[in-house]
Amino acid sequence: MALHESIRVTDWFYILFTENRGMAFGMELVDKYLLTGFRVVAACWLAWYMWRLIKRNERIGYLVCIALITAGALGNIIDCVFYGVIFNAPDPPAVAHFTSWGFGYDVLFRGRVVDMLYFPLVSWNWSSWMPLVGGEHFVFFSPIFNLADSAISCGVVALILFYHERFQR
Repeated sequence: MALHESIRVTDWFYILFTENRGMAFGMELVDKYLLTGFRVVAACWLAWYMWRLIKRNERIGYLVCIALITAGALGNIIDCVFYGVIFNAPDPPAVAHFTSWGFGYDVLFRGRVVDMLYFPLVSWNWSSWMPLVGGEHFVFFSPIFNLADSAISCGVVALILFYHERFQR
């Protein structure tokens, strides 16, 4: 797919190809090397923590939550570390292609994360008489995300819902 190309699955679900340069919701608050370094350290810590849980025969549900978060983090790290090195970045509507190692659009650790799941559940135009938002178009749930983001989100929500007592110590 070309950048920003979309495939309509239903009225409320699209596969929309985007590249996220930053972190959640495209925020770019820190340098990309610092962000990637933090992601790698966090994923290593999560993998170590998961190994400890397995050694202690931890409850499978808790282990699954941590595994979802770890797998999601690793998926985003793989995109971030390698995607820019092995793909070129043509102007739309051209489609990116594999390139020889090191001839991509950026260097190691500075790539973008591919996001593609878009769920514009409801949209409308605000009435012109509304203060601050009058006449603007509104889309409920406009973030575009990927499966790794979903795994992280599901793991965190499950931890909060089912294992919140662990955090109250």
